[in-house]
Amino acid sequence: MNPGLFVCYNGFGDSMERIEKQLKFILEIDKEKQIKRKTLQSNGTDFEDDAQHAWHMAIMTLLLSEHANEEIDVLKTISMLLIHDLVEIDAGDTYAYDSQGLKTQSTREAMAANRIFNLLPEDQAKKMFDLWNEFEERKTPEAKFARVMDNFQPVMLNAATDGRMWVENGVHLEQILKRNEKTHEGSEVLWMYMYEHFILPNVNKGRIKNDSSNFLRILLYKTK
Repeated sequence: MNPGLFVCYNGFGDSMERIEKQLKFILEIDKEKQIKRKTLQSNGTDFEDDAQHAWHMAIMTLLLSEHANEEIDVLKTISMLLIHDLVEIDAGDTYAYDSQGLKTQSTREAMAANRIFNLLPEDQAKKMFDLWNEFEERKTPEAKFARVMDNFQPVMLNAATDGRMWVENGVHLEQILKRNEKTHEGSEVLWMYMYEHFILPNVNKGRIKNDSSNFLRILLYKTK
């Protein structure tokens, strides 16, 4: 072995250790492709996985960010969307309308974040935690718009597949409206589009159960 090469390699010891930690994380998050969601892809046959969900929202943000209520940092918003479901590698996907699963979701996901993000070098782990917590807290313009994407995308796919998952899971209008009660804070126009083009037509077709005929008018009034 060339001694010069050996000396050169030794000089990169810290970098090599950092790369090893980064690659350990990178390989770990490949598991996100195995986490299936209860949302059909637009072909109406295959369920999407978490990685597909994240990719789809990233592209949507590039195209739809002009509709945000406030100017946003697009790269930061995309970064948030790409990492926010990594915790489901350990915690599993919690269906939006699973009342029992939602009770333990925060605890399960916090434990997962602690394990997965800490695979990274300390400075990058902190950045991941900061982004993930910002998304969860929904206070910044970026977090609010990221939440719009996270709600808009599955509703869009449900509508594109004739509401099959809404029917199979017995989803009620009130559940959808409850989940989306703050969606308008990130984008009023995208919320109204989602309501008028995805939700209301499926209420009218009976794909979404409606227990209150007045609930629609009340919600529209509140979000104008």
